[in-house]
Amino acid sequence: MIQDYFKIASRNLRIRKTRSLLTVLGIFLGIVTIFVLMSLSLGLRGFVNEQFELLGGDKFFVQPKGQAGPPGGSGGAVQLTIEDSEIVESTRGVEEVAYFTIGNTKIEYRDQERYYTTLGVPVRDRDKFNLVFETFGLEAEDGRMLKKGDKNKVLVGYNYKYRDLFSSPVKPGDKFKLNGKDFEVIGILSAIGNPADDQQIYISVEDFEELFNSSDRVDFIMAQIKGNADMSKVAEDVERKLRKFRDVDEKTQDFDISTPEELLGTFSTVLNGITGFLLIVALISAIVGGIGIANTMYTSVLERKKEIGTMKAIGARNRDILGIFVIEASILGLIGGFLGVLIGIAIAKTIEYVIVIYVGADLLRASLNPLLIIISLAFGLIVGILSGFLPSYQASKLKPVDTLRYE
Repeated sequence: MIQDYFKIASRNLRIRKTRSLLTVLGIFLGIVTIFVLMSLSLGLRGFVNEQFELLGGDKFFVQPKGQAGPPGGSGGAVQLTIEDSEIVESTRGVEEVAYFTIGNTKIEYRDQERYYTTLGVPVRDRDKFNLVFETFGLEAEDGRMLKKGDKNKVLVGYNYKYRDLFSSPVKPGDKFKLNGKDFEVIGILSAIGNPADDQQIYISVEDFEELFNSSDRVDFIMAQIKGNADMSKVAEDVERKLRKFRDVDEKTQDFDISTPEELLGTFSTVLNGITGFLLIVALISAIVGGIGIANTMYTSVLERKKEIGTMKAIGARNRDILGIFVIEASILGLIGGFLGVLIGIAIAKTIEYVIVIYVGADLLRASLNPLLIIISLAFGLIVGILSGFLPSYQASKLKPVDTLRYE
């Protein structure tokens, strides 16, 4: 019986090809919108989660109050110092502490000038140096890392070699002028994944102090806790000790302490808001497609009143008529969903490719989560069923006498 319903429904759709195509187009556009927006949103969420996995769950961060996070120096009256990092390091449960300073630098290379961010990192203490670069997930892709004793040496980000920051790629051994002072490039770093980070440069803290006259200022402190230590407890102890050292209380506290859980929670809140907004936009598109299916089904009922009457006259029951029309609507929704997913994958992957090629970052990825594909197909099917149910129900209630006399 169900097989017969499908045969009749498929035949009716083939007879009305143009109308069926236009109806499928409506639901197709809705599913494409849903799939592309949700795919990119899930991809962005995955990228953020990967970045926090790189940070690890054993580190927390201290920065001047109001600073958004690395990279980007305090640039205000509130400053942290090396002494603050020493207070953090002296707290029970802290294994290692590192810090860096940040400044905007005039970079001259082969008669060209650019302004990018420079980080001053501790080089004399290898453990501190390693903590900074392990936290960022960075290593030398070409050349070498900074080491103790280096003077006027610079590490440059991935984009200096692989993007057009200058007219020609930078390589180890090239000469830079930083704020008018000569430096030698000793290494090209691996990619972080976003342009701002991949165009940073790194020098020793001592060289940074000379370039910026920064004295003992630090802009960001990262602390790694011991394996058996409790993150929340250690962070609270550090906060209490820093308040005492800086002579501030809860109301006047001029620094922030962030744990990975807090940072991820903040990002998740923002991403949830973005995802919700995109979902509303996509649902509006799907509703428009559903209205198209309903309109098609109502028109189909009017056109086929005599056909409905004939089927009832030869024994078709109300549920048979209902089944045929619901299946027609379902087929329209499912075809629209299937095409929407296929084209949606192509569009999402194209956007990802364009971002990687022209922006040099893979932060906007297209997620091809199987669950998203299944939900998109199911959504198209459900929209088709719901949109076509009322017209189908009305068709099933028509009386044979009235339908056979319909002109």
